[in-house]
Amino acid sequence: MAGTAAIIFTVLMAGLAVFQLALALGAPLGHFAWGGQHKVLPRGLRIGSLLSIVLYGLFSAIVMMRSALLAPWPDAGWIGPATWALVAYLALGIVMNAISRSLPERLTMTPLVAVLCALALIVALS
Repeated sequence: MAGTAAIIFTVLMAGLAVFQLALALGAPLGHFAWGGQHKVLPRGLRIGSLLSIVLYGLFSAIVMMRSALLAPWPDAGWIGPATWALVAYLALGIVMNAISRSLPERLTMTPLVAVLCALALIVALS
């Protein structure tokens, strides 16, 4: 079950990475992210989108390592706490997206982050 959850988590993160790349390249989708204040993101938020892609890769690696689908680096001691920290981060993300002033962001990102949090929780509990 943890392996399946980790794979679904990683696929969703890859989709979010593509979305963030589109934002960084100037796609007019800003109303779905970063508080929804800009249709096309300003430079600072575009850089934030690029950094998000890196974080999504790290998050996916943590989940894949915890589920034993990826070898841990450099050892396995930090994987458990990192997975629980990720669950807490995603739980906070649910709240932050739910209180966004942007209706499109609330309606799309809140449930998406809730699913990601649930999947990370499944992996953390395994």
